[in-house]
Amino acid sequence: MTDDQGYGDLGVHGNDIIDTPHLDRFAGESLGMDRFYVNPLCAPTRASLMTGRYYLRTGILHTSRGAAKMFGDEITIAEVLGVAGYRTGIFGKWHLGDNYPMRPQDQGFEEVLVHRSGGIGQTPDTDGNYFEPILWRNGERVEAKGYCTDLFFDAALDFVREKDERPFFLYLATNVPHGPLEVSEGYSQPFEASGAESNTAKVYGMLKNLDENFGRLVGELENLSLQENTVVIFMTDNGPTKGRFNAGMRGAKGSVFEGGIRVPFYVRWPEQLEAGKRIDRIAAHIDVLPTLAKIAGAEIPDDLLLDGENLLPLWRGEILEAEWLERTLFTQHIKSIIQVPFQNATAFNQRHKLVSYANAANEARFAADVEDLDLALYDVESDFAETKDVSDSKPEVLAGLRRSYERWFKDMKETRGFQPGRIHLGTEFENPSHLCRYQDGHRPYGTDTEAIGWPVRVSENGRYNLVADIEGFEGAVFVFRWKGETARVRIASNRRSIEVDLAEGDGMLDVWFEDLIGNKTSNDFDVIVERLR
Repeated sequence: MTDDQGYGDLGVHGNDIIDTPHLDRFAGESLGMDRFYVNPLCAPTRASLMTGRYYLRTGILHTSRGAAKMFGDEITIAEVLGVAGYRTGIFGKWHLGDNYPMRPQDQGFEEVLVHRSGGIGQTPDTDGNYFEPILWRNGERVEAKGYCTDLFFDAALDFVREKDERPFFLYLATNVPHGPLEVSEGYSQPFEASGAESNTAKVYGMLKNLDENFGRLVGELENLSLQENTVVIFMTDNGPTKGRFNAGMRGAKGSVFEGGIRVPFYVRWPEQLEAGKRIDRIAAHIDVLPTLAKIAGAEIPDDLLLDGENLLPLWRGEILEAEWLERTLFTQHIKSIIQVPFQNATAFNQRHKLVSYANAANEARFAADVEDLDLALYDVESDFAETKDVSDSKPEVLAGLRRSYERWFKDMKETRGFQPGRIHLGTEFENPSHLCRYQDGHRPYGTDTEAIGWPVRVSENGRYNLVADIEGFEGAVFVFRWKGETARVRIASNRRSIEVDLAEGDGMLDVWFEDLIGNKTSNDFDVIVERLR
């Protein structure tokens, strides 16, 4: 799965500038889902892909600012397949939490090589770049050398080549072509010479490099005589950033129009699935777990509520498309922990699509007047570009989709109350813990407001060391708050840490500095928490 590669970022989808021969060839050898849907942004898509559940059930609410932490008790596809005897590996982007119990190694992956946060170069990977990335291998920090995509594919190939009798599940989730747009000029310059805008040329260069690596991977499967018995899926996590060719679809990354949520999906399984077959029925990321579990003969726990469907009967032609179940799919995207109904939201079935306040994701405290909503309805079978609102001529269809959406939103809210996952401190699995304020700091009033700390679980009563990860600060008083209780400790001018007693349990933890008269001087820093005894 690639990051920010849209439906139109493939030669096989009508892009006559991009150069993706290996992916285009793979598409021809594969079964394709022509209407496959994800979320408008990455972390929500990844949560649904891993769990078979709508992202709002999992603790993932957005991509950063405290809203991208999946609950550790979510059951992932790696855990399901691991129980069934598969060895499991992830290489690339995780983006579902960087602390215990939400890291990939906590969620069923045996072999891990990932970057943290939502992208290389983002906090907490500020020192990294695409050519010398800061990566994490099985929990240990690695200062890697080489281009990120090459490194992830190298690690994936090593994983495939391992001498192990167990079958394998490989999740290769690249961070390209997500920004920052860093690639050698040798890859980007030919596209710029062909007339592509500078940033688009860099994206196409990144994807040219990815295509070469993809060719290496599928070629090695053939070299190892694994091609016939390996299911290979290629997909992307959301639509492209604005300004690129997107096969005539409206919208881009962040939008619930087709261009933001409809992505390539190709699956190759020689001798089992018909090469070149195209299926027009709607499907989504939530369907991948139940489908792969069926293929692998893995059992899904009886008490695990899945939102997805097993697509294998449809893929194999055991059920005709015309006889396939009628279903309604849902998504929305708000850049906030706050979740309100009808904001940048959609509910759609095979033919009709309700769209509500599209492109309003940035209005974190938006409050829709549910008595006078701005709703649109599109017939996407005849108008895939979503140019004509047919709500006036089909009020009963609009009303039906609205009712379905309202039931869905209520169901999502009742699952976990739209709460993000909680970091666990002082455990044997991660101690010390690095709390990143930008990525994981809690901002209940919107992404542009001040973080008020971190929702955490202290694993046991004990003595803890709190270290402010900051240099050049001003402050004479070290302040920490736990479970609503605030304590102030006078410190020396060069001191950045204190030892405190923390009581076991759940609560909000925060740290900041004040001057001697009580004025806050700084809280814009990460905090390292270590249980001492």
